[in-house]
Amino acid sequence: MATQKRTSASAKEIARLVEELENAEAYEQRLRQFILDAKDELARGNTSVALSILNQALNYIDSAADVVTGTGTGSSP
Repeated sequence: MATQKRTSASAKEIARLVEELENAEAYEQRLRQFILDAKDELARGNTSVALSILNQALNYIDSAADVVTGTGTGSSP
């Protein structure tokens, strides 16, 4: 009985960790896309558009849930 509870708890913890890792990877991919988009705009000479994209990236970082701990949203005061 105790072994079954530990196995169930371990499976839940593994599922939680896998979900956390997937969320972190999606977050990283989105940030990489912001950077690529900004680089493309800079290459085209559109500095104001690139700055706007980078501002969007900063807003995304500031408003995203804490990827490391999985708690809270936004920046703390």
